[in-house]
Formats: sequence, C-alpha cells, structure tokens
Amino acid sequence: MKTPAFSVVCAGVSILALSGCTPQTGVSSFSRNEAGQVATVQFGEVLAIREVVIQPGQTRLGTVAGGALGAIGGSQVGSSTAANIAGGVTGAVVGGAIGSAVQGSSRTAGIEITMRLDSGDNVAVVQPGDPRDFRVGDRVRLAGTSENARVTH
Repeated sequence: MKTPAFSVVCAGVSILALSGCTPQTGVSSFSRNEAGQVATVQFGEVLAIREVVIQPGQTRLGTVAGGALGAIGGSQVGSSTAANIAGGVTGAVVGGAIGSAVQGSSRTAGIEITMRLDSGDNVAVVQPGDPRDFRVGDRVRLAGTSENARVTH
C-alpha cells in the first residue's frame, strides 16, 4: 500500500532542508572563489546608512527542487497509470510553489552604506548587517571589486 501523505511530507521536509543549505554571507565570511583573490582597498567616511532587505537571487532552485520532489511524491498517488500521472503533475505544481515560497522567504537584513572615499568619489555598498554597525562620520575600509565589495571598520 502506498502512502501519498508520507511522500508529500517527505518532499516538504526535503525542500525545507535544501533551503537551509543556502550559505549565509557577511562582512567576515568569504566564498571559496574569493579566497586568494586580490582586492582593491580604499578608505573613506560614512555619509549615510539605511536599512535594506537583501532578497535571494532568482536562481529558481527552490521551484525546481520542489517541483521534482513533488512530482516524485505525487506520482505515488493512485493505483492506475492515469492516477499516477495526475498525481505527479499535481505534486510538481504544488511542490514547485512550496519550493519557490521557501526560497523567497530567505531574505537577509542588510544595510546600504553611502561613503565618501578619500579619493573624493561617493559610493554606496549594500551588505548584510545592522544599521548600528556603523555611524555617520565613521572612518571605514572598502575592500573588493565593483561586483563584490565589503565595508569594514
């Protein structure tokens, strides 16, 4: 006897487990690709700070993983080929929606730091953090590239 409820629960738990594997980045954590790379360093003064929400990228990983797991679980429903196909399609749609929602819920609290560099340029960097991490007038260090920069004290 097949247990469709068990399959759907397993799919949901798997989606939630996959969402927990998303790496959390911060000003003191680096990806493997960043290790050993040369980063330009500039110094400056904080002009403004504001809270922002950093949303996950549009990778569709949650939707795809949820859809696949839902299709597997849903295909176990019913005793005929037609019922298995219908269950698989329904499971894929529901699993995809759940996976997308789980991925979309992994937002990170962040800050946008606007600063005047010693070179005279004004720049802004968004990074994970709390507005209390910096104050207007703080001397800061900006390290990185235009695609990947961090502000630290």
